[in-house]
Amino acid sequence: MSKANLRHRLASAYEITLSVKGRKSGKDIARPVWFSYEGNTLYLLPVQGSDTNWYKNLLANPSLKISIDDVETLTRGRILKEIHMVDEIVRKFRSKYGEGDMKKYYTKFDVAVEVVL
Repeated sequence: MSKANLRHRLASAYEITLSVKGRKSGKDIARPVWFSYEGNTLYLLPVQGSDTNWYKNLLANPSLKISIDDVETLTRGRILKEIHMVDEIVRKFRSKYGEGDMKKYYTKFDVAVEVVL
């Protein structure tokens, strides 16, 4: 399927599957993750900030795979560390997932990832 189909599905999805290469094993590691999507940009917020393993793997190799239902795309992630950008993404997540779930699952807000589709 095309990126247009992926974008259409992202508009109504709650979570995606993110796959990154293990920095030690070199194997694909898939995890369900929450996201925010706006325009043609997907935003990811690691639940433990810079301590999150998938984020550490992304630092070593910025290639990643985004999957939703039967649609996949290979792309690259761009690390965001600027506090004003991270804060904006946190606001997007709070708007989508709610303050309660953000407090329940997210513990550190020092980094985010931007993926242009």
